[in-house]
Amino acid sequence: MSSLSGEAAVQGPVVSRSCRVADVSYRAFLASRDAPRIHWADPDGVEVSGVGATAVVTAAGGDRFDAVREWADALFADADHDGPEVARPRALGGFAFFDDHEAGGTWAGFPAAQFVVPEFQLASAGDETWLTVTRAGDDATAEGVEAALEDARETVESLPAMVPGGDRPGVRETTPTPGKAAWCDQVRDALARIEDGSLRKVVLATALRADLNAPVEPRNLLERLRQRYSECFRFLVEPTSDAAFLGATPERLATLSGDTVRTTALAGSVERGESVAEDARLAELLRESDKLRHEQELVTDTIAERLDALGDVTVGERGVRKLSNIQHLETPISATVTDDTHVLDVVERLHPTPAVNGLPADAALDTIRETETFDRGWYAAPVGWFDADGDGTFGVGLRSAVAAGETVTMFGGNGIVADSDPEAEWEEVQLKYRPILDELE
Repeated sequence: MSSLSGEAAVQGPVVSRSCRVADVSYRAFLASRDAPRIHWADPDGVEVSGVGATAVVTAAGGDRFDAVREWADALFADADHDGPEVARPRALGGFAFFDDHEAGGTWAGFPAAQFVVPEFQLASAGDETWLTVTRAGDDATAEGVEAALEDARETVESLPAMVPGGDRPGVRETTPTPGKAAWCDQVRDALARIEDGSLRKVVLATALRADLNAPVEPRNLLERLRQRYSECFRFLVEPTSDAAFLGATPERLATLSGDTVRTTALAGSVERGESVAEDARLAELLRESDKLRHEQELVTDTIAERLDALGDVTVGERGVRKLSNIQHLETPISATVTDDTHVLDVVERLHPTPAVNGLPADAALDTIRETETFDRGWYAAPVGWFDADGDGTFGVGLRSAVAAGETVTMFGGNGIVADSDPEAEWEEVQLKYRPILDELE
Protein backbone atom coordinates (compact mmCIF):
# COMPACT_ATOMS: atom_id res chain seq x y z
CA MET A 1 0.00 0.00 0.00
CA SER A 2 1.31 3.43 -0.89
CA SER A 3 0.01 6.96 -1.03
CA LEU A 4 1.01 9.77 -3.35
CA SER A 5 0.20 13.41 -2.88
CA GLY A 6 1.47 16.93 -3.52
CA GLU A 7 1.68 18.57 -6.90
CA ALA A 8 0.80 15.37 -8.74
CA ALA A 9 -1.69 17.39 -10.78
CA VAL A 10 1.15 19.50 -12.20
CA GLN A 11 1.84 17.59 -15.40
CA GLY A 12 2.17 18.57 -19.01
CA PRO A 13 5.39 19.99 -20.34
CA VAL A 14 8.31 20.91 -18.12
CA VAL A 15 10.02 23.93 -19.62
CA SER A 16 13.37 25.15 -18.34
CA ARG A 17 15.90 27.66 -19.51
CA SER A 18 19.42 28.27 -18.22
CA CYS A 19 22.06 30.95 -18.38
CA ARG A 20 25.55 31.27 -17.02
CA VAL A 21 25.94 33.68 -14.11
CA ALA A 22 28.77 35.09 -12.06
CA ASP A 23 29.90 33.16 -9.02
CA VAL A 24 27.33 33.55 -6.24
CA SER A 25 27.24 32.39 -2.64
CA TYR A 26 24.88 29.45 -2.44
CA ARG A 27 23.91 30.62 1.05
CA ALA A 28 22.91 34.03 -0.27
CA PHE A 29 20.96 32.31 -3.06
CA LEU A 30 19.11 30.05 -0.61
CA ALA A 31 18.34 32.98 1.68
CA SER A 32 16.91 35.02 -1.21
CA ARG A 33 13.69 32.98 -1.37
CA ASP A 34 11.28 31.36 1.05
CA ALA A 35 11.27 27.61 1.68
CA PRO A 36 11.44 25.05 0.30
CA ARG A 37 15.21 25.28 0.05
CA ILE A 38 17.52 22.42 -0.92
CA HIS A 39 21.27 22.12 -1.36
CA TRP A 40 23.40 19.20 -2.56
CA ALA A 41 27.17 19.00 -3.03
CA ASP A 42 29.38 16.05 -3.79
CA PRO A 43 33.14 15.40 -3.67
CA ASP A 44 33.23 15.39 -7.48
CA GLY A 45 32.74 19.16 -7.39
CA VAL A 46 29.07 19.49 -8.38
CA GLU A 47 26.91 21.76 -6.22
CA VAL A 48 23.18 22.31 -6.72
CA SER A 49 20.92 24.69 -4.81
CA GLY A 50 17.20 24.98 -5.29
CA VAL A 51 14.54 27.42 -4.05
CA GLY A 52 10.83 27.61 -4.66
CA ALA A 53 8.82 24.72 -6.05
CA THR A 54 7.69 24.11 -9.60
CA ALA A 55 6.43 20.69 -8.53
CA VAL A 56 6.45 18.70 -5.29
CA VAL A 57 5.66 15.06 -4.64
CA THR A 58 5.23 13.24 -1.34
CA ALA A 59 4.74 9.52 -0.97
CA ALA A 60 4.42 6.88 1.74
CA GLY A 61 4.08 3.13 1.99
CA GLY A 62 5.87 0.16 0.53
CA ASP A 63 5.58 1.45 -3.06
CA ARG A 64 6.89 4.95 -2.36
CA PHE A 65 9.95 4.56 -4.63
CA ASP A 66 7.78 3.42 -7.55
CA ALA A 67 5.25 6.16 -6.82
CA VAL A 68 7.90 8.88 -6.98
CA ARG A 69 9.36 7.43 -10.18
CA GLU A 70 5.95 7.24 -11.86
CA TRP A 71 5.26 10.85 -10.89
CA ALA A 72 8.65 11.93 -12.25
CA ASP A 73 8.26 9.99 -15.50
CA ALA A 74 4.96 11.74 -16.15
CA LEU A 75 6.25 15.15 -15.11
CA PHE A 76 9.44 15.02 -17.18
CA ALA A 77 7.85 13.50 -20.30
CA ASP A 78 8.64 15.77 -23.27
CA ALA A 79 10.69 18.10 -21.08
CA ASP A 80 12.03 21.15 -22.90
CA HIS A 81 15.49 22.17 -21.64
CA ASP A 82 18.12 24.03 -23.62
CA GLY A 83 21.05 24.31 -21.19
CA PRO A 84 24.19 22.23 -20.55
CA GLU A 85 24.14 19.02 -18.55
CA VAL A 86 25.18 20.62 -15.27
CA ALA A 87 22.21 23.01 -15.48
CA ARG A 88 19.54 20.42 -16.22
CA PRO A 89 16.50 20.55 -13.93
CA ARG A 90 16.53 18.05 -11.10
CA ALA A 91 14.17 16.66 -8.49
CA LEU A 92 15.89 16.95 -5.10
CA GLY A 93 14.82 15.41 -1.81
CA GLY A 94 14.84 12.11 -0.02
CA PHE A 95 13.14 9.39 1.95
CA ALA A 96 12.57 8.48 5.57
CA PHE A 97 14.27 5.35 6.89
CA PHE A 98 10.92 3.56 7.38
CA ASP A 99 8.22 3.58 4.71
CA ASP A 100 5.45 4.19 7.27
CA HIS A 101 7.14 7.26 8.78
CA GLU A 102 4.81 10.12 9.62
CA ALA A 103 5.95 13.72 9.85
CA GLY A 104 5.84 15.13 13.36
CA GLY A 105 7.88 16.10 16.41
CA THR A 106 11.53 16.60 15.48
CA TRP A 107 10.60 15.57 11.94
CA ALA A 108 7.69 17.96 11.39
CA GLY A 109 7.56 18.77 7.68
CA PHE A 110 9.41 15.60 6.61
CA PRO A 111 7.08 12.93 5.16
CA ALA A 112 8.09 9.38 4.22
CA ALA A 113 9.27 10.69 0.83
CA GLN A 114 9.44 14.14 -0.68
CA PHE A 115 11.03 15.58 -3.81
CA VAL A 116 10.97 19.11 -5.15
CA VAL A 117 11.66 20.34 -8.65
CA PRO A 118 12.89 23.84 -7.80
CA GLU A 119 11.57 26.83 -9.67
CA PHE A 120 15.02 28.42 -9.39
CA GLN A 121 18.15 26.28 -9.43
CA LEU A 122 21.80 27.30 -9.10
CA ALA A 123 24.32 24.67 -10.21
CA SER A 124 28.08 24.85 -10.38
CA ALA A 125 30.86 22.58 -11.56
CA GLY A 126 34.43 23.66 -11.99
CA ASP A 127 34.56 27.39 -12.70
CA GLU A 128 31.04 27.59 -14.19
CA THR A 129 27.84 28.56 -12.41
CA TRP A 130 24.46 28.22 -14.09
CA LEU A 131 21.02 29.52 -13.17
CA THR A 132 18.00 27.50 -14.31
CA VAL A 133 14.34 28.50 -14.16
CA THR A 134 11.78 25.72 -14.51
CA ARG A 135 8.03 25.89 -15.00
CA ALA A 136 5.53 23.09 -15.59
CA GLY A 137 1.95 22.67 -16.72
CA ASP A 138 -0.18 23.80 -19.61
CA ASP A 139 0.68 27.46 -18.97
CA ALA A 140 4.45 26.88 -19.13
CA THR A 141 5.91 28.43 -22.28
CA ALA A 142 9.44 28.99 -23.50
CA GLU A 143 8.79 32.72 -23.78
CA GLY A 144 7.49 32.99 -20.23
CA VAL A 145 10.37 30.98 -18.79
CA GLU A 146 12.94 33.03 -20.70
CA ALA A 147 11.47 36.23 -19.31
CA ALA A 148 11.50 34.78 -15.78
CA LEU A 149 15.11 33.69 -16.27
CA GLU A 150 16.17 37.21 -17.23
CA ASP A 151 14.49 38.66 -14.15
CA ALA A 152 16.03 35.97 -11.94
CA ARG A 153 19.48 36.51 -13.45
CA GLU A 154 19.46 40.17 -12.45
CA THR A 155 18.44 39.25 -8.91
CA VAL A 156 21.01 36.46 -8.57
CA GLU A 157 23.90 38.50 -9.94
CA SER A 158 23.17 41.18 -7.36
CA LEU A 159 23.83 38.63 -4.58
CA PRO A 160 27.28 38.50 -2.94
CA ALA A 161 29.87 35.91 -3.89
CA MET A 162 30.99 35.64 -0.26
CA VAL A 163 28.89 35.65 2.91
CA PRO A 164 30.33 35.74 6.46
CA GLY A 165 29.87 32.44 8.25
CA GLY A 166 28.70 33.97 11.50
CA ASP A 167 29.56 32.88 15.01
CA ARG A 168 28.93 29.40 16.33
CA PRO A 169 25.79 29.50 18.49
CA GLY A 170 27.38 27.65 21.41
CA VAL A 171 25.97 24.59 23.19
CA ARG A 172 24.23 25.11 26.52
CA GLU A 173 23.61 21.41 27.22
CA THR A 174 23.23 18.07 25.47
CA THR A 175 20.75 15.27 26.10
CA PRO A 176 21.19 11.76 24.62
CA THR A 177 18.25 9.50 23.77
CA PRO A 178 18.66 6.92 25.15
CA GLY A 179 21.31 7.50 27.82
CA LYS A 180 24.46 5.41 28.01
CA ALA A 181 23.15 2.78 30.44
CA ALA A 182 19.94 2.22 28.49
CA TRP A 183 21.78 2.04 25.17
CA CYS A 184 24.25 -0.51 26.53
CA ASP A 185 21.26 -2.58 27.64
CA GLN A 186 19.91 -2.34 24.10
CA VAL A 187 23.23 -3.59 22.75
CA ARG A 188 23.19 -6.51 25.18
CA ASP A 189 19.69 -7.41 24.03
CA ALA A 190 20.87 -7.33 20.41
CA LEU A 191 23.84 -9.54 21.32
CA ALA A 192 21.43 -12.07 22.84
CA ARG A 193 19.49 -12.12 19.56
CA ILE A 194 22.73 -12.64 17.66
CA GLU A 195 23.72 -15.46 19.99
CA ASP A 196 20.40 -17.27 19.52
CA GLY A 197 20.83 -17.08 15.75
CA SER A 198 18.00 -14.70 14.87
CA LEU A 199 20.44 -11.91 13.93
CA ARG A 200 23.88 -11.61 12.40
CA LYS A 201 24.18 -7.84 12.71
CA VAL A 202 22.03 -4.88 13.68
CA VAL A 203 22.76 -1.14 13.62
CA LEU A 204 21.48 0.59 16.73
CA ALA A 205 21.33 4.37 16.72
CA THR A 206 21.03 7.16 19.25
CA ALA A 207 19.97 10.80 19.14
CA LEU A 208 21.73 13.70 20.82
CA ARG A 209 19.79 16.91 21.38
CA ALA A 210 21.87 20.07 21.73
CA ASP A 211 20.20 23.10 23.29
CA LEU A 212 22.00 26.20 22.04
CA ASN A 213 22.82 29.63 23.40
CA ALA A 214 21.48 31.27 20.24
CA PRO A 215 19.43 30.23 17.19
CA VAL A 216 21.32 28.19 14.62
CA GLU A 217 21.42 29.28 10.98
CA PRO A 218 21.34 25.95 9.05
CA ARG A 219 23.04 27.39 5.98
CA ASN A 220 25.97 28.69 8.02
CA LEU A 221 26.28 25.33 9.75
CA LEU A 222 26.34 23.64 6.35
CA GLU A 223 29.06 26.01 5.18
CA ARG A 224 31.25 25.11 8.15
CA LEU A 225 30.74 21.44 7.28
CA ARG A 226 31.78 22.21 3.70
CA GLN A 227 35.00 23.80 4.85
CA ARG A 228 35.94 20.84 7.04
CA TYR A 229 34.41 17.91 5.16
CA SER A 230 34.83 18.76 1.49
CA GLU A 231 35.46 15.07 0.79
CA CYS A 232 31.89 14.21 1.89
CA PHE A 233 28.45 14.54 0.31
CA ARG A 234 26.81 17.58 1.87
CA PHE A 235 23.11 18.23 1.90
CA LEU A 236 20.42 20.51 3.27
CA VAL A 237 16.68 19.86 2.96
CA GLU A 238 14.47 22.64 4.30
CA PRO A 239 10.84 21.90 3.36
CA THR A 240 9.53 24.70 5.60
CA SER A 241 11.09 27.59 7.47
CA ASP A 242 10.69 25.69 10.75
CA ALA A 243 13.44 23.06 10.43
CA ALA A 244 16.21 21.81 8.16
CA PHE A 245 17.80 18.37 7.80
CA LEU A 246 21.47 18.68 6.94
CA GLY A 247 24.71 16.76 7.11
CA ALA A 248 28.04 15.75 5.62
CA THR A 249 27.88 12.06 4.87
CA PRO A 250 30.89 10.00 3.78
CA GLU A 251 28.67 7.32 2.28
CA ARG A 252 27.52 7.23 -1.34
CA LEU A 253 24.41 5.10 -1.62
CA ALA A 254 24.30 5.15 -5.42
CA THR A 255 25.23 7.18 -8.47
CA LEU A 256 23.71 6.26 -11.82
CA SER A 257 25.19 7.83 -14.95
CA GLY A 258 24.07 6.25 -18.21
CA ASP A 259 24.42 2.53 -17.72
CA THR A 260 26.93 2.63 -14.84
CA VAL A 261 26.09 2.41 -11.14
CA ARG A 262 28.67 3.36 -8.52
CA THR A 263 28.29 2.71 -4.82
CA THR A 264 30.41 2.11 -1.73
CA ALA A 265 30.42 -0.35 1.13
CA LEU A 266 31.46 1.71 4.14
CA ALA A 267 31.54 0.05 7.56
CA GLY A 268 33.87 -0.33 10.52
CA SER A 269 35.50 2.71 12.06
CA VAL A 270 38.23 3.95 14.38
CA GLU A 271 39.30 7.43 15.42
CA ARG A 272 42.07 9.45 13.76
CA GLY A 273 45.47 9.63 15.42
CA GLU A 274 47.01 12.78 16.81
CA SER A 275 50.25 12.09 14.90
CA VAL A 276 51.09 10.52 11.56
CA ALA A 277 52.48 7.45 13.31
CA GLU A 278 49.45 7.02 15.57
CA ASP A 279 47.09 7.54 12.64
CA ALA A 280 48.87 4.83 10.65
CA ARG A 281 48.75 2.49 13.66
CA LEU A 282 45.01 2.99 14.04
CA ALA A 283 44.46 2.43 10.31
CA GLU A 284 46.39 -0.83 10.59
CA LEU A 285 44.22 -1.88 13.55
CA LEU A 286 41.19 -1.11 11.39
CA ARG A 287 42.51 -3.31 8.59
CA GLU A 288 43.45 -6.16 10.91
CA SER A 289 40.41 -6.18 13.21
CA ASP A 290 38.47 -9.40 12.68
CA LYS A 291 35.34 -7.76 14.06
CA LEU A 292 35.52 -4.68 11.81
CA ARG A 293 36.52 -6.65 8.69
CA HIS A 294 33.63 -9.03 9.29
CA GLU A 295 31.23 -6.12 9.67
CA GLN A 296 32.49 -4.54 6.44
CA GLU A 297 32.40 -7.82 4.50
CA LEU A 298 28.74 -8.30 5.44
CA VAL A 299 27.94 -4.91 3.92
CA THR A 300 30.02 -5.49 0.78
CA ASP A 301 28.59 -8.92 0.07
CA THR A 302 25.00 -7.79 0.55
CA ILE A 303 25.30 -4.71 -1.68
CA ALA A 304 26.93 -6.78 -4.45
CA GLU A 305 24.20 -9.40 -4.16
CA ARG A 306 21.42 -6.81 -4.40
CA LEU A 307 23.01 -5.10 -7.42
CA ASP A 308 23.47 -8.44 -9.17
CA ALA A 309 19.76 -8.43 -10.01
CA LEU A 310 20.27 -5.21 -12.00
CA GLY A 311 23.44 -6.01 -13.97
CA ASP A 312 27.07 -7.11 -13.97
CA VAL A 313 28.79 -6.26 -10.70
CA THR A 314 32.45 -5.43 -10.02
CA VAL A 315 33.81 -5.29 -6.46
CA GLY A 316 36.95 -3.22 -5.97
CA GLU A 317 39.79 -3.42 -3.45
CA ARG A 318 39.08 -2.68 0.17
CA GLY A 319 40.86 0.35 1.59
CA VAL A 320 40.67 2.92 4.38
CA ARG A 321 38.62 6.10 4.01
CA LYS A 322 40.10 8.89 6.16
CA LEU A 323 37.94 11.77 7.32
CA SER A 324 39.04 14.57 9.60
CA ASN A 325 37.90 12.86 12.80
CA ILE A 326 37.33 9.22 11.88
CA GLN A 327 38.44 6.52 9.43
CA HIS A 328 36.44 3.68 7.89
CA LEU A 329 36.93 0.52 5.89
CA GLU A 330 35.66 1.14 2.37
CA THR A 331 35.09 -1.02 -0.72
CA PRO A 332 34.03 0.52 -4.06
CA ILE A 333 31.39 -1.41 -6.02
CA SER A 334 30.09 -0.78 -9.53
CA ALA A 335 27.55 -2.36 -11.88
CA THR A 336 26.63 -2.11 -15.55
CA VAL A 337 22.83 -1.90 -15.94
CA THR A 338 20.27 -1.59 -18.73
CA ASP A 339 19.39 1.76 -20.28
CA ASP A 340 15.91 1.84 -18.72
CA THR A 341 17.23 1.59 -15.15
CA HIS A 342 16.33 4.62 -13.01
CA VAL A 343 18.49 5.65 -10.07
CA LEU A 344 15.41 5.16 -7.87
CA ASP A 345 15.41 1.48 -8.91
CA VAL A 346 18.93 1.21 -7.54
CA VAL A 347 18.14 3.16 -4.39
CA GLU A 348 15.14 0.96 -3.66
CA ARG A 349 17.22 -2.20 -3.98
CA LEU A 350 19.99 -0.91 -1.74
CA HIS A 351 18.07 0.85 1.04
CA PRO A 352 18.58 0.09 3.81
CA THR A 353 22.08 -1.32 3.44
CA PRO A 354 23.50 -3.51 6.22
CA ALA A 355 25.69 -0.53 7.16
CA VAL A 356 22.61 1.24 8.57
CA ASN A 357 20.27 -1.69 9.22
CA GLY A 358 21.79 -5.16 9.62
CA LEU A 359 21.32 -8.78 8.59
CA PRO A 360 19.03 -10.54 7.99
CA ALA A 361 17.38 -7.33 6.81
CA ASP A 362 13.86 -8.02 8.07
CA ALA A 363 15.03 -9.25 11.46
CA ALA A 364 17.29 -6.20 11.82
CA LEU A 365 14.46 -3.82 10.93
CA ASP A 366 12.21 -5.52 13.49
CA THR A 367 14.95 -5.21 16.12
CA ILE A 368 15.41 -1.51 15.38
CA ARG A 369 11.66 -0.86 15.61
CA GLU A 370 11.40 -2.78 18.88
CA THR A 371 14.54 -1.31 20.44
CA GLU A 372 15.16 2.31 19.48
CA THR A 373 13.39 4.94 21.57
CA PHE A 374 13.48 7.84 19.10
CA ASP A 375 12.23 8.48 15.57
CA ARG A 376 14.94 7.97 12.94
CA GLY A 377 13.01 10.03 10.43
CA TRP A 378 15.31 10.73 7.46
CA TYR A 379 18.45 9.74 9.37
CA ALA A 380 20.41 6.94 7.62
CA ALA A 381 18.04 7.11 4.65
CA PRO A 382 18.52 8.10 0.98
CA VAL A 383 18.91 11.80 0.21
CA GLY A 384 19.91 13.21 -3.17
CA TRP A 385 18.63 14.03 -6.66
CA PHE A 386 17.59 12.64 -10.04
CA ASP A 387 16.95 14.16 -13.47
CA ALA A 388 14.62 13.55 -16.41
CA ASP A 389 16.84 10.73 -17.73
CA GLY A 390 16.74 8.86 -14.41
CA ASP A 391 20.38 9.60 -13.68
CA GLY A 392 21.24 10.89 -10.24
CA THR A 393 23.18 10.55 -7.00
CA PHE A 394 22.05 9.62 -3.51
CA GLY A 395 23.95 9.60 -0.27
CA VAL A 396 23.06 7.97 3.02
CA GLY A 397 21.83 10.56 5.52
CA LEU A 398 24.59 10.03 8.08
CA ARG A 399 26.61 12.55 10.15
CA SER A 400 23.35 14.46 10.08
CA ALA A 401 21.03 16.54 12.21
CA VAL A 402 17.76 18.44 12.30
CA ALA A 403 18.30 22.13 13.04
CA ALA A 404 15.37 24.14 14.39
CA GLY A 405 15.79 27.44 16.19
CA GLU A 406 17.88 26.96 19.32
CA THR A 407 17.86 23.16 19.05
CA VAL A 408 19.93 20.79 16.93
CA THR A 409 19.19 17.05 17.13
CA MET A 410 22.05 14.86 15.91
CA PHE A 411 22.05 11.15 15.12
CA GLY A 412 24.63 8.38 15.22
CA GLY A 413 24.70 4.60 15.16
CA ASN A 414 26.97 1.57 15.28
CA GLY A 415 26.89 -1.91 13.83
CA ILE A 416 26.47 -4.58 16.53
CA VAL A 417 27.94 -8.00 15.73
CA ALA A 418 28.75 -11.07 17.78
CA ASP A 419 31.84 -9.78 19.58
CA SER A 420 30.69 -6.18 20.11
CA ASP A 421 31.41 -4.62 23.51
CA PRO A 422 28.60 -2.26 24.65
CA GLU A 423 30.94 0.24 26.33
CA ALA A 424 33.25 0.39 23.32
CA GLU A 425 30.31 0.75 20.94
CA TRP A 426 28.98 3.70 22.97
CA GLU A 427 32.34 5.47 22.76
CA GLU A 428 32.49 4.89 19.01
CA VAL A 429 29.02 6.36 18.50
CA GLN A 430 30.12 9.58 20.21
CA LEU A 431 32.68 10.14 17.42
CA LYS A 432 29.85 10.33 14.91
CA TYR A 433 28.33 13.40 16.55
CA ARG A 434 31.56 15.36 16.35
CA PRO A 435 31.27 16.63 12.75
CA ILE A 436 28.22 18.68 13.66
CA LEU A 437 28.77 19.17 17.38
CA ASP A 438 32.22 20.67 16.75
CA GLU A 439 30.65 23.28 14.47
CA LEU A 440 28.12 24.31 17.13
CA GLU A 441 30.38 24.64 20.16
